[in-house]
Amino acid sequence: MDTQKRTIMPDRPHNPEPSGHHTHRPQHLPDPPAATTHSSPAPLSVWLGAQRPAASQRRGRYLPASTAHPAKMLPAVAAAAITAYTRTGDLVLDPMCGIGTTLVEAVHLGRNAVGIELEPRWADLARGNLDHAQTQGASGSGAVVTDDARHAHALATDPHLFGQVALLLTSPPYGDSVHGQVRSTRDSGQPGVHKTDYSYGNTPGNLVRGGRRRLLAGFTEILSACLPLLRPGAIVAITTRPFRRHGRLIDFPGEVWAAAQDAGLEPVQRLVALLCGVKDDHLVTRASFFAAHETRKARAAGLPLHVTAHEDVLVLRKPLAPLSGAEGGT
Repeated sequence: MDTQKRTIMPDRPHNPEPSGHHTHRPQHLPDPPAATTHSSPAPLSVWLGAQRPAASQRRGRYLPASTAHPAKMLPAVAAAAITAYTRTGDLVLDPMCGIGTTLVEAVHLGRNAVGIELEPRWADLARGNLDHAQTQGASGSGAVVTDDARHAHALATDPHLFGQVALLLTSPPYGDSVHGQVRSTRDSGQPGVHKTDYSYGNTPGNLVRGGRRRLLAGFTEILSACLPLLRPGAIVAITTRPFRRHGRLIDFPGEVWAAAQDAGLEPVQRLVALLCGVKDDHLVTRASFFAAHETRKARAAGLPLHVTAHEDVLVLRKPLAPLSGAEGGT
């Protein structure tokens, strides 16, 4: 890793909660018995992630080139996680940050953020989105490192990062089975659709190349490498969804849930983030062209599939007590 990039975050003090405010507790973590009353509403396990379409959530807030990325986290989902599990001045990490959605939403909420991104194309765009956030008045600060997140433990030499991260928020890649940019081929005289930008590029080491088993093993390595950066009890939130391959439903969230525990994280709970809107008494679809197209094809062939309208938010935490042996094993 370039030693000139070791000092990632500026030297700025932690911003405490204003005087008179209650001590922050993530709204989706269990409260101690004394804090529970019959009159207090119980928090729900469902987040509204798509009350506005994804394009509307990003318009003006992100650079136009951001639309090209094939696997963008919904800004509303990122903002919900950051609001639930951090407070002003906390540090947020995304080790697979893509165009920087986690980072942008964090700095707009007054948090500081660090992202790691393997693909130079997306890392540069994430930096551009952070610069754009600053022009819009974001009060937090952010930085992006272009590197393989399996080397994240090397960042622990920076005192601003070692044991300072309050929330790791990320989404693992899926590959071309889920993500990509789709356009109709009708204009070329050929029926159907054409899919592009699904590969995440050709950078060596990219986890989408080599199959799901390699991806999950690599993701476990990434989480393990990030452990030295997390403070004890820090939350790790991972957004992911099931998908179909060759007609077979893959429980990818379950596999990621297991991989995160293999990295040494303690499970807290699984939530649901809606990918559709809610209006009056019905759901409003936000399905992509590709998702709707594939579902229609399957139903026409007699397979009663439905468009995926939610993703799982897997919530874990770094143990409060030190792990046995070297953290992360790297």
